[in-house]
Amino acid sequence: MMQSIQNYWHSFSRLFFPHLCEGCGTDILSDDVLLCPHCFLQLPTTGFFSAPDNPVEQSFYGRVPVAAAAAAFYFTKHSLLQHLLFQLKYKGHQKLGIWLGEQVGSQLATSNRFQPIDIIVPLPLHPKKEKLRGYNQAACIGQGISSIVHKPLVTNAITRAKHTQTQTQKNRSERWQNMEDAFTVLLPEVLQHQHVLLVDDVITTGATLEACSAVLLSVPVASVRIATVAYTIL
Repeated sequence: MMQSIQNYWHSFSRLFFPHLCEGCGTDILSDDVLLCPHCFLQLPTTGFFSAPDNPVEQSFYGRVPVAAAAAAFYFTKHSLLQHLLFQLKYKGHQKLGIWLGEQVGSQLATSNRFQPIDIIVPLPLHPKKEKLRGYNQAACIGQGISSIVHKPLVTNAITRAKHTQTQTQKNRSERWQNMEDAFTVLLPEVLQHQHVLLVDDVITTGATLEACSAVLLSVPVASVRIATVAYTIL
């Protein structure tokens, strides 16, 4: 009887508070699903987590020795994924970041190349930028990954010490110069000898992740692996 009343109230409340797909706006029945099946199938998966020498890993060759690197989806302009990441970064949709992290975690969990992992470290924002935004989108993604792989999320061991300019219009060399000395380790004892999964939302040239990885490896950590939601097709 109680279950029937709960089901009735849930259906009734949907008349006033519908749960809509983040992609097309269609009403979705399950509260824990953010995309309808049609929109979910539009997300272009890369298959990189099970592919050695994938384009994400190649972007770090000769630059920093990461043990493995991958992105879950391809990023293109005016795509559904761009819309989702915009909602995450600029519209306060932290729950969407967690959901995207769960998708990354589900792909990562099936790959032997991403074992072992001891801790998950989100790429830090500069404190002023994080205060202005109210959260770090990479930490939201890391939270979602953590819920799938059951490894702790560490957000306070490394900081972004330099407020860098936007990377959008810079070439690879300019991006690296922009990121020089950008990160500082705060708690080396938390990182030492750990297998670290470094997490971010999008990778383009990899300059930011390269700079952060180099600082992590100087601790020294046991290894660095990199996982992002999206890989930009240049």
